[in-house]
Amino acid sequence: MIIIAFEFLVVILKVLWAFVTAGCKWVVRPKEKSVAGQVCVITGAGSGLGRLFAKEFARRRAILVLWDINSQSNEETAEMVRQIYHELDTPITKDGPVGGVEEVPPFQPQVYTYVCDVGKRENVYATAEKVRREVGNVDILINNAGVVSGHHLLECPDELIERTMVVNCHAHFWTTKAFLPKMLELNHGHIVTVASSLGLFSTAGVEDYCASKFGAIGFHESLSHEIKASEKEGINMTLVCPYLVDTGMFKGCRIRKEIEPFLPPLKPEFCVKQSMRAILTDQPMICTPRIVYMVNFMKSILPFEAIVCMYRFLGADKCMYPFLAQRKEAMNNNEAKNGI
Repeated sequence: MIIIAFEFLVVILKVLWAFVTAGCKWVVRPKEKSVAGQVCVITGAGSGLGRLFAKEFARRRAILVLWDINSQSNEETAEMVRQIYHELDTPITKDGPVGGVEEVPPFQPQVYTYVCDVGKRENVYATAEKVRREVGNVDILINNAGVVSGHHLLECPDELIERTMVVNCHAHFWTTKAFLPKMLELNHGHIVTVASSLGLFSTAGVEDYCASKFGAIGFHESLSHEIKASEKEGINMTLVCPYLVDTGMFKGCRIRKEIEPFLPPLKPEFCVKQSMRAILTDQPMICTPRIVYMVNFMKSILPFEAIVCMYRFLGADKCMYPFLAQRKEAMNNNEAKNGI
């Protein structure tokens, strides 16, 4: 009994220390780690956040492995990355050890593109094997690829629901199974899950999307515990949960107009820069803006009717309806053009 009491006291002290260290990191930002020369796989790299992640990692001299289902958009991202590499390729000088000047060798750019449908398990495993042969071991995995069906549940074809679940959630299982074994062997790596605030709390009209993001977060959290249980301290996990990002994915989504100036859609560049800070400082989770942390906490303690009341006040209960209406109109117009 004395041993249990002592261990419990130690746990309390560790918990308090965790609060202290976490608070210090909010005040004094930790030094960012270097990812120069590390192999970074980014899914969904052809547009949106994936493209911005690629550019940020390129500026930090990482070796980029870009995955996307669209070959053309993926190559466009690769070309942007090469341009960044070209700017880094210019020889520079720095102060030498004894007051002299030494030239820093130019950076050797490396970017690889692969057409991969992460919604197809065999395609993921085959592409991963190709990456291992042609590039080498993967150090950083950014699970970013995502889709949205844009239909009310009862109007959404089953195929689109399945596609949303597979791309947004199941694909994380397959990419992780492909690259994690070597990370465990080397005790080195970083896995990033790009989820959404809609994986922490939901809203009406996007049941399949919310379910897929809740699933991705559940997978990420369980995997984080498994890695901790394996005592592989060299492998880090970062969960990215942004509020609505202005990438066009949810075009038309709006909260109450009087509230929107205080909580506008996030600029993609801001979202990625905040996420990069979290990744490079081994932060376990990043929510942008920070009010998302508060909303998630309130959801866990408030009665459901209180949450509904707040949603209605903010206009969050039907914020997706304009987006869904636009999607439906676009689909009807497309069918009319095709003579359906």
